[in-house]
Amino acid sequence: METGWVDFLVQAELSVLGFIPVSSNVTLFCEASFEGFTSPVIYKPLSGEKPLFDFPPGLYKREVLAYRLSSYLGIDLIPETVEVSGPYGVGSVQRFIPNDVSVNYFTLLEEQTHIPLLRMLCGFDLLINNADRKAGHVILGDDGAIYGIDHGLCFHSEEKLRTVMWDFIGEEIPEKIMQGCLLLSESTPEFMSIYLSEEEIEATVDRASLMVKAGCFPRPPEERFYYPWPIV
Repeated sequence: METGWVDFLVQAELSVLGFIPVSSNVTLFCEASFEGFTSPVIYKPLSGEKPLFDFPPGLYKREVLAYRLSSYLGIDLIPETVEVSGPYGVGSVQRFIPNDVSVNYFTLLEEQTHIPLLRMLCGFDLLINNADRKAGHVILGDDGAIYGIDHGLCFHSEEKLRTVMWDFIGEEIPEKIMQGCLLLSESTPEFMSIYLSEEEIEATVDRASLMVKAGCFPRPPEERFYYPWPIV
């Protein structure tokens, strides 16, 4: 493929192959095609989102922002994700990562070689206030890389972190995450305003500043439930 993944996803035509049955919102497995190249992708249309009391419509935008922010900060743990107008309207399209579905965060945690990237993803979740980090949302691609997927419930202005990744309490936040938080606290990228309200942007920047000041992973909050459900 001569073009990059982002350009390909933006320009590709989508053909729906089927539904992902375990998803809370409509999630479609599709084939993306452009100039003779095809690739499987995941398409999440706005029209298939279920209304939530605490997040506004347009969860797909948070999927796109999670990728764009991770790329901007040089973290690169999220598959390429873009906004498109697909067969069921506007939504997000993400590069599909072939993976063994029996592998998840808990099984990855058993291998010491995976710990640095899991710790990195945990730090990124803390920054974006991920309210739904299930174990199954951490995958090991057939390419040997670790990826985080499903970021529709992120970037809320209120503290909503719900995650299975509580294994690094008190440990130092990885240097790359700290550098990204420092960059974000000093210079907010303009593209964030495309996806978030001003209040949500300010809250994200505040979290970045607090992470720089703390330097280590926090303990879970005592006043509320802090695991997603289901956990896998």
